[in-house]
Amino acid sequence: MESSQDRNLPASQKRLQQARKDGQAPRSRELSNLVVLLVGSAALMWLLPMFFDLFKQLFAQHMRFDAASIAAPEDMFHHARTLVGLGLGISLGFASLIALTVVAGEIASGGWVASLQPLMPDLSRLDPLSGLANLFSKQQLVNVVKLIVVATAMGWTGWNYLSKSVGEISTVMLESPQAAIPHLAHWIVTGIALLMLTALVAAAIDVPLQRFLFKSRLKMSHQELKQESKETEGNPQIKGKLRAKQREIAHRRSVNKVPQADFVVMNPTHFAVALKYDDATMAAPQVVAKGADLLAMRIREIARSHEIPVLQSPMLARALYAHAEIDQAIPSSLYAAVAQILVYVYRLKAALRGEGPMPQQVPTPDVPVELDPYHLNPPQPAEAL
Repeated sequence: MESSQDRNLPASQKRLQQARKDGQAPRSRELSNLVVLLVGSAALMWLLPMFFDLFKQLFAQHMRFDAASIAAPEDMFHHARTLVGLGLGISLGFASLIALTVVAGEIASGGWVASLQPLMPDLSRLDPLSGLANLFSKQQLVNVVKLIVVATAMGWTGWNYLSKSVGEISTVMLESPQAAIPHLAHWIVTGIALLMLTALVAAAIDVPLQRFLFKSRLKMSHQELKQESKETEGNPQIKGKLRAKQREIAHRRSVNKVPQADFVVMNPTHFAVALKYDDATMAAPQVVAKGADLLAMRIREIARSHEIPVLQSPMLARALYAHAEIDQAIPSSLYAAVAQILVYVYRLKAALRGEGPMPQQVPTPDVPVELDPYHLNPPQPAEAL
């Protein structure tokens, strides 16, 4: 089992996507606090004067004590319900605004994540050892340090502002209400602005910090990366076997195209490659079929039954079998070698038509040694029993 110290590789895109499906995303509480403080303060400053005027009118309208009110005391409960309902409606509206603000802050810090996974029951959350480990994790340590720093900064800002404005507040209390209210409002707005500035600095630090911690928690080890690669792309050994099986099937199907070939090159029984060349439609000769062992013998039989030349050129046959693909042009490094065979085949066909002398012998083509698989892995001589 690998420890967390072994996880030093960045999280893959698949792991990041899985984390979002599980409802995980970098979240900054400081950004949410800043947005709530900003929107809440703006809403109060904008709505409070209107609410005060509204309540003043309602109180004047409903809280009257006259002869009619005394004659019908049950109307007082109706007036009280009206005022309480209005107060609850205003409170609910303000709470809804704050809730939307919190959601907006969360989306701004980590994006929208639509997942019910965090709501699903998970018995591992009841594990006391796991909870104790999370309590002393790096994430919790950072959160505690951050909370202490932010609380200290905001406390110092508030205390410093209050201590410097004690004289101003004392003079405001001696002024008339008409003059004191604007001064008091300015004092409150300035204090809130300072707190917002502190929260802004905290959020500017916390947002990238939370993203760093989030990616740090999702780091992967070499073994996890290999396992994910296997799950995504499949086991390399199984994929290799499937590709080999697909090649074998393709080789068997290509036997039906042997009658289209101009000639077949063999080695002399292990490999067979059938080639075709049409200078009007092809830039280079193409392989129409190839096979090994029994399949090579089958290609030779079909070629001879259709009177297609079958030439013995072991080195060229091995090179073509190893480096040329079916229905594809041969490698450019084998152009010269195949051209030598093509010249011989054209002379042979012309001689069979009575248009020229019979060529003497099959040429030995110049095949680069590095293209011969036997050059890289020469066959081992059999040991005597």
